[in-house]
Amino acid sequence: MPAAQPAHLYRHFHRIAWLAVALAACVIVFGAFVRLSNAGLSCPDWPTCYGKAAWPTHADQIVDHAATAIRPVDPSKAWREQFHRMIAGLLGVLVLSLALLATRRRPQGWLHVIGAAAAVAVAIPLYMRGAHVAASALAVIGEALLLVGALRWSNVDLARASTLTLAVIIFQALLGMWTVTWLLKPIVVMGHLLGGLTTFALLTWTAWRATGIPLVSGDAPRLRRLLWIGLGLLAVQIALGGWTSANYAALACGTDFPKCAGAWWPAHDFREGFVLWRDAFFGHGGVDYEGGVLHNEARVAIQLAHRIMAVLVFGHLLAVAARLLRNPGLRGWGTTLALVLCAQVGLGIANVALSLPLKVAVLHNAGATALLFLLVTLLARLRPPEA
Repeated sequence: MPAAQPAHLYRHFHRIAWLAVALAACVIVFGAFVRLSNAGLSCPDWPTCYGKAAWPTHADQIVDHAATAIRPVDPSKAWREQFHRMIAGLLGVLVLSLALLATRRRPQGWLHVIGAAAAVAVAIPLYMRGAHVAASALAVIGEALLLVGALRWSNVDLARASTLTLAVIIFQALLGMWTVTWLLKPIVVMGHLLGGLTTFALLTWTAWRATGIPLVSGDAPRLRRLLWIGLGLLAVQIALGGWTSANYAALACGTDFPKCAGAWWPAHDFREGFVLWRDAFFGHGGVDYEGGVLHNEARVAIQLAHRIMAVLVFGHLLAVAARLLRNPGLRGWGTTLALVLCAQVGLGIANVALSLPLKVAVLHNAGATALLFLLVTLLARLRPPEA
């Protein structure tokens, strides 16, 4: 039985939201391709690429640009990074549109959102001209305006969710900038991954709530508790996966599975492996983290943590899938969750056994996105029967 859509919602709001969900998934998967193909620093400046709005197609097009001191021009990789920025920018426009549509009936709501967006927009050319303090101040003002609006407004018309999503995607853009300017600092790379998936989750929730098609089950309260636990475990596992990738620890155990480097519990260094911030430098010229800087025992610790957490996530989500299968109206969702979960575990094992082939590694990121979609979908739609 369809539920009423949020009051006063623009009639095409849900269509724009679903378009944003699809584009966010593309941005995440393509971003994984960029990172895993070692193209993350192929445009050392931001938001341009060696001073170009697009990207250089030949190395001899760029002669004296300052970015060449950081990385020589590689057109075969530069297009990947800059195209990723472009589709991320398009996603930002869609999210801004959703925020404007959701707040248009609020007193001065659209002015609130436009003011925040304008502050961030002005900050970009200031940053490009080297006025980093002024640019940072404007970005903080823009974020503060959006967060105040999200806290002040209710969510009956999805104003809170849409405004919060815009705040997250702006911060995500900042993380993308810092990923480049701080030379792939692992904490920033991991944060960038989490920011992208948080944006995707918020958009998925918003799209389903705007669509208004609930799943009614008498077991909804318990299922929702299990799903929230599963979402928390999955978030930790995604963070560990991002930390593994950012520290180039995916093959720390070689190609051994389920053992690691020929042992069940090899030499490891968890203390060194989980130091989140390693230097105090905030700009170009600091430690270059491409290829990783940790010794192998630290990388082994990261890989072990990722594997142990994978077992916990697999066990819990498999139990959730089994419970869904016991509900007549939810069996399709239970089957889908079980299949995606098993495929994701298989891709993780294949990453190790096949020595991290690019296609498999990108699909592993896509699998995490699919699991997140399933959990958020069920949380957004599950409802107990009306009294």
